[in-house]
Amino acid sequence: MPKCRLLNHRLFGLIAKETMQILREKHLLFLLLFPPTVQLLLLGAALDPGVHNSNLGVVDYDQSAGSRGLISRLMESKLFRDDHMVSDEQQLNKQIGRGQLAVGVVIPSNFEQQLEERHQAKVRIILDGVDAYTAGIANVQLKQVISEFEPLEKNEHKAVVPSISILYNPDLRSSWYFIPGVLGAMLTLTSTLVSSSVLLREKELGTLEQLLLTPYETWEILLGKIAPIFALLMCDAGVAVLTGMLVFGVPFRGDVGLFALASALYVFVGIGLGMMLATVCRTERQSHLVSFFVNVPVMQLSGAVVPFETMPKLLQDIGTLDPLRYFTVIARSLMIKGAGFGALWPDLLALFMFALALFCFSLKQFRRQLS
Repeated sequence: MPKCRLLNHRLFGLIAKETMQILREKHLLFLLLFPPTVQLLLLGAALDPGVHNSNLGVVDYDQSAGSRGLISRLMESKLFRDDHMVSDEQQLNKQIGRGQLAVGVVIPSNFEQQLEERHQAKVRIILDGVDAYTAGIANVQLKQVISEFEPLEKNEHKAVVPSISILYNPDLRSSWYFIPGVLGAMLTLTSTLVSSSVLLREKELGTLEQLLLTPYETWEILLGKIAPIFALLMCDAGVAVLTGMLVFGVPFRGDVGLFALASALYVFVGIGLGMMLATVCRTERQSHLVSFFVNVPVMQLSGAVVPFETMPKLLQDIGTLDPLRYFTVIARSLMIKGAGFGALWPDLLALFMFALALFCFSLKQFRRQLS
């Protein structure tokens, strides 16, 4: 019994000592309490099983009171944020292919006439199947909304029958949606953690200061450090794409060179983010904790895992500052849609600007610290 009491006393003292140590380290206390709360709020707001905030494209060949009533009923359902009138089906398909629209409705020219004569009319619904999750839910919700539509005067014998067409992913395979997003998330985690760890380890060992005594410039030293990391991460991206194609059957319909360019730009973004973490953290361990706080919101707000269109408008606005969002759009558009440079150049330009800004900022911070 005395020995047991002594052990309990020693254990209690050790727990008390470690508790006081954690409470003294304000940055560790902050990382333990603040990030989980923020991530819970973000994930709770982003994970919504319904379809909201999407844009609806409409081709109304009928231009009648009945067709306008159907459009109004769709907008009143709160499934869509805004409706866009499109001139024809070809233009509608182009906008869906570019990711500007997720759902399109084509109303035939004899829509109201069919309701009057046959008491039944057909409309065509076109869904972007790249996001299998959203397309599947939208399919069910649209059918329900259209079945409840009461054209003109209330008449139970009149009905609108939707004809559903799902583009790019007709079988709604969820792996086709998740694999490109997981690829971006993998590159984010690996690039930030490895690049920050390499630079902070050099700082902790003091070898980085020794390199400054050599005739190399600061930017040359940094490029020499990140070049091997860049090459390995590009290999990781290639292996991940091949794995997705061979194991999960994900297609690759776009240009390989364009995908390599996008991957290279995003790898530079991830490395630049890791370099930035290395300038604000003192130790490798601290950078790992901070990267967890940074990387998880980056992945949550990008649409890599959670469909971007289902998020609240505020989170979508914040997500425009997320570089992973642009890489995810490029990866999915190239692999599943076979999109070209003309549709993807705004996203490529955004990745280039992120990479340039992060690298220049990190270079400036390193020069200031080492001087």
